[in-house]
Amino acid sequence: MPVLGITGTGGSGKSSLTDELVRRVRVDQGDRLRVAVLAIDPTRRKGGGALLGDRIRMNSLDGDRVLFRSMATRGDREVPDAVPAAIDILKSAGFDLVIVETPGIGQGDAGIVPFVDTSLYVMTPEFGAASQLEKIDMLDFADVVAINKFERRGAMDALRDVGRQLVRNREAFGKRPEDMPVFGTSAATFNDDGVTALYQHLLELLGGHGLQVSEGTLPRVDVRHSSTIRQVVPPTRVRYLSEITETIRGYHADTERWADAASRIQRLEAVDDELASLGRTDHGVDELLEQARRDLPEEVHQLQQAWPGIVTAYSGDEHTVRVRDRDITTTLTRESLSGTKVPRVALPAFRDAGDMVRFWRRENLPGAFPYTAGVFSFKRDNEDPARMFAGEGDPFRTNRRFKLLSEGLPATRLSTAFDSVTLYGRDPGERPDIYGKVGTSGVSIATLDDMKVLYDGFDLLSPTTSVSMTINGPAPTVLAFFLNTAIDQQLDAFREREGREPSGAEAEELRAHALATVRGTVQADILKEDQGQNTCLFTTEFSLRMMADIQEWFIENGVRNFYSVSISGYHIAEAGANPISQLAFTLANGFTYVESYLARGMDVNDFAPNLSFFFSNGMDPEYSVIGRVARRIWAVAMREKYGANERSQKLKYHVQTSGRSLHAQEMDFNDIRTTLQALIAIYDNANSLHTNAYDEAITTPSTESVRRALAIQLIINKEWGLAMNENPLQGSFIIDQLTDLVEEAVLAEFDRISERGGVLGAMETGYQRGKIQDESMLYEHRKHDGSLSIVGVNTFRRPESEREEVEVELARATEHEKQSQLRRVTEFKEAHADEAAEALARLKEAALAGDNVFAVLMDAARVCTLQQVTEAFFEVGGQYRRNV
Repeated sequence: MPVLGITGTGGSGKSSLTDELVRRVRVDQGDRLRVAVLAIDPTRRKGGGALLGDRIRMNSLDGDRVLFRSMATRGDREVPDAVPAAIDILKSAGFDLVIVETPGIGQGDAGIVPFVDTSLYVMTPEFGAASQLEKIDMLDFADVVAINKFERRGAMDALRDVGRQLVRNREAFGKRPEDMPVFGTSAATFNDDGVTALYQHLLELLGGHGLQVSEGTLPRVDVRHSSTIRQVVPPTRVRYLSEITETIRGYHADTERWADAASRIQRLEAVDDELASLGRTDHGVDELLEQARRDLPEEVHQLQQAWPGIVTAYSGDEHTVRVRDRDITTTLTRESLSGTKVPRVALPAFRDAGDMVRFWRRENLPGAFPYTAGVFSFKRDNEDPARMFAGEGDPFRTNRRFKLLSEGLPATRLSTAFDSVTLYGRDPGERPDIYGKVGTSGVSIATLDDMKVLYDGFDLLSPTTSVSMTINGPAPTVLAFFLNTAIDQQLDAFREREGREPSGAEAEELRAHALATVRGTVQADILKEDQGQNTCLFTTEFSLRMMADIQEWFIENGVRNFYSVSISGYHIAEAGANPISQLAFTLANGFTYVESYLARGMDVNDFAPNLSFFFSNGMDPEYSVIGRVARRIWAVAMREKYGANERSQKLKYHVQTSGRSLHAQEMDFNDIRTTLQALIAIYDNANSLHTNAYDEAITTPSTESVRRALAIQLIINKEWGLAMNENPLQGSFIIDQLTDLVEEAVLAEFDRISERGGVLGAMETGYQRGKIQDESMLYEHRKHDGSLSIVGVNTFRRPESEREEVEVELARATEHEKQSQLRRVTEFKEAHADEAAEALARLKEAALAGDNVFAVLMDAARVCTLQQVTEAFFEVGGQYRRNV
């Protein structure tokens, strides 16, 4: 029985590469071989402890074909004394292959070589000057060398230099460097052919030492290094965030220059008029004035010429705007009980031309570039931005809750929370760690049938209906369930209306109509999952590829009203980020999606309207301007840098009041916090708003607490007098200053991220996670020491003697609901067993071939369960690899 030794430098990705090699053994050999992995971690000389954390990097350990065991060095050595005995034990236990992975080493140490039959040395392209290779002891002994993380800069040069070094070390001067056993691999890349080439070479070597292998199922590859790496953001575009900061700062510099020029023209005009009134015509001011007018850009001239008409339009009783080829007329004032006519939009009263230029370029009216005050001219009449948030038990129970929350309201905006079983892409099951979470803190959805029950009774194509789904890792599958539900609603309605099956052409027409009409959002933001929430299923690269597949499919199928991703800062804030980091990371993630979709060949105006955002509103002062800053940065960057059209420039976002600001102590006070957070969201013209319930600090909200939470924003919109006006923040000195301060802080954060190679480069080093953790720790420390006052928690506390026990009923799925879900998913699998097998095979083929996965997934979702799809993607190598 052969033994493979894997060693290499610290941080070279040995564990990830080991995992990928084991996965290929399992797939290629059909799980016929039993593999044991012995992972050695160094013992700290000072503390005496060892991390023993390699297991968390392994995705191939499920089932009984792979044994994994960690071992500490327990001394100042690379290989512990117990390794030979451990290998003998594993051999006697009948394993076909033993893999020993040693700790990260430096330039010396080849201690693993005497204990193994074949040795693999893993390094990265960043080894320094070529002369450093002379010092690496393992290059004299290793049977194979892997240059991992081959996607990094300089990888091809490293492959050449290491090959040359091996020619010298082995005195194989008749051979070329490319003939040496050096492979370029990218263990973090989905289905990397460099790893497959390395695996197939190792298999031949191990076969020579007695490993009994059969003809494999993996096709032979004829490469020696990764050849299919497709960078999400091309190397030439890694400075995109710095380019955005330069664009925005340049835009503001132009604004100041043009404002000064406009003020100068106004001054010259005043002097010219005054001199003319005195009969003076030989003063030379005319020439200065003419030159000054020529120097002012045409854009400013157009703004100046248009403004009097705008003032007139807003001075009447009604205002008409054209939206998507139809006129919308809005009453311009609202009358208070006292008879005061409050303008819906208040106009500035500036008299200086420079101040007007600054207003147009930095603020402008709602609905006008740069959309600082809002992306629409007016809010819709008789439609509040409220969302009905629910998710508990089985789909029948959540459906009843949706109907209760939306009863009597003109718009149905259903926001759906899924249980953790669904969030991790699994089906309801009897395993204790799964069964207990089915339908708890969210609704259980595993099949298309579940999705149909969840939204039963709601017309998903109604112009007043939209659906938001808080799902990320398995978002493509859940989205496919939903879109198929919307399509089937139309087919069912046709059957009921016509009393027959639709023809092929009729069915296709109904399908196209459903896709073009359905409204809503799927969160799907994998970048913030990796940075803040960590419910990742698939590798970041594979998830980003599927997100682009979805958007590409949306474009091809005319899906215009549904957002393919809700770029979320909420969970970044909940993880502990302050408002500036929340906004900076979220916008940076948004621009990363823009760059990745552009790299796929999509047109910015085809995909940008399908992007939406999701923020948290907390208690910090910066939250008062978070929407204003986000809209301005996005609009300026999209127009000035990306050349996007008006629709693409508009950043639309949903706000949820801060869950982190809710406390179990003095729960009644939570409604006060939520009210203030909702107020600034409404003042800031958020496009939709969810108000948290006061008891969410403890449990899923009760019916009564949800009603109170919804009442908060209804009272603000319907009773609070100043809400009659729709731009109340404009003209406030502090709001103006906060807007500029927060914007500059966000741009500075963009620069820091850019210095680390953009969002994806910063994620590699854990920059975002580390910053979030530091800010979370600061909050907790200040809360603990009382320097951050939280009423009822660390100040104004109720005396112990006056405290009353508060009983809160914890919301949990019932046994009946859990058993019902288990039964329903079993019945679904049995009913579609043959179809599912074929669909899953096509899905895996599409993933491996680089086809549009979502196009195939739309069909697979009709016959496959959530977990079946998830495991299919796992099988082809898309599983997320976690960090300690």
